[in-house]
Order: sequence, then structure tokens, then C-alpha cells
Amino acid sequence: MESSGRGLFASTVPYYARFRPAYDHRLFTLLGTRFALDGTQRVLDLGAGTGALTLPLAALVREVVAVDPEPAMLAEGRQLATETGVDGIDWRQGDSYTLLDLHVGPVLLAVMGASFHWMDREPVLQDLDTLIEPGGAVVLATCGARHEDLDPPSWLPVVEEIRNRYPGPNRRPDSGPGAYPDVRHESVLLRSPFPRIEALHWDRTVRRSVDEVVGLQLSYSFTSPAALGPNRPAFEHDLRQALTALRPQDGLFEERIRTEAVIARRPEREEPSPP
Repeated sequence: MESSGRGLFASTVPYYARFRPAYDHRLFTLLGTRFALDGTQRVLDLGAGTGALTLPLAALVREVVAVDPEPAMLAEGRQLATETGVDGIDWRQGDSYTLLDLHVGPVLLAVMGASFHWMDREPVLQDLDTLIEPGGAVVLATCGARHEDLDPPSWLPVVEEIRNRYPGPNRRPDSGPGAYPDVRHESVLLRSPFPRIEALHWDRTVRRSVDEVVGLQLSYSFTSPAALGPNRPAFEHDLRQALTALRPQDGLFEERIRTEAVIARRPEREEPSPP
């Protein structure tokens, strides 16, 4: 994420790691196989947040350099790594604009989650071309985005109605769930040093309690505690009440979740070595 979203994202930290859906484990299995990850490589996670990509990757490589502009996100990531016994992570405060000043060094992979849509994408990819080793790649991963071929959860209209009722005094006009770039990532990649694109996805079903659905909303910038401001207690109250009224049979709310990955490489005959 970039500095434009830092104020809103800082308040999501207690909810981000706990309530956001985890990336499908098959993503990491694929990366391990595709790039022969054997514990000797270095990887960059740019816009690492609390480490949703960082921690699983750290089990496969020698070192992950996890970069994020939000100190609270980094602190939460460090705490999670300590709690789960994961090491080999170099947590650094920074963003895509300061990337080359961080002296990251050569990496095999540069992974980015939803953070990529906050970035000035073309210059970022040019900078990554100076860091990524021959045979390496840019990996863009997302989890939980909406897709036309996946039926939306039955409870989503209830959440959206409550969300629209509480825009919040600090909510930016461009911070809603549709606030993504007009140009698709793939189109940007095709014009970049990494035009060889492979797109994959994995689907699974997750089930959440009322508390987990509410916590998920607080993990988003557009309904973060900072965005809602003093409207937060009323937002939570109304959302809990509306969800409880739905009364799912076992008290859990199902959602079909998709993990997506776009793997982008250089042209086969153009593999410059980073300095």
C-alpha cells in the first residue's frame, strides 16, 4: 500500500490478519514447485501488510524482505512471525517510491498482494526489473475479490446496505470496494519488462461467525475504524443485528473465496542480471 491509504489502513491492523481470508495453500505449493524454492532464495514482498504472503513464503526460502509503509502493519507482522516461530524475514518500512533506496539486493521473486493497485505500477515494474534475478518473476496475488462466475454470498446485500448507511466522516470518496485502477494489471504487465503472463486461481469455501463477518468489514479501508469515526459503534450494532436476523442454520455465513495469482516473467531471451 502507498502513503495515500496509510491513515485508514493503520486502524485496520487489529482486524487485518485475524479476519481477512488467508491465501490458498496451493498458491505457495505452486510457487515452490515452479521456482524450485529450496530454502536458498531471497524474495521481496512489497506492500507486505501483516505478512499474509510473507509468512508462508518464509518457510520456502532463505529470506523474505517484507516492505510496508505502515509501522503498525510491520509490528503486527513481526508479532505473528514470533508467535508462529517463523524466521528469515527482514521487515522494512518503505514503499514503492522508496524501493531502490532500501537497497534490497537481488531477489528471485517480487510478490505483491492487493497493494499493487495502490502503486504507480509502471515505474514500480521498471524498478523491479533491476532487482529480480534471471529466471525470476513478479507475482501478483489476490484473495477474496468478487467474480462474476462465483455466486456472491447471500449475506452480502445486508452488509452493503449497512455499509452505505454509514459512509463515515473520514471516508475518502475513492476508498470504496470498487476503488481500483481502470487499467487492468495484465495490461500494465504486457507493457512492462515482464510481459510473459500466466494467470491461475484456486477456489474454496470459508465459513464465518457474526463476529468474523463484522471483523472482516473493519479490516477494509472503506469501513475501517478510522473511516467510520464516531459512527463505528452504530455501524457495528446495526450490522450485527442485521446478520443475526438472517439466522443461518448453523449460525455461520458461507462464502466462496478465490485466490488468484498472476505470474509475470521477462521475455525468454531477455533476462538481464541485476547489479
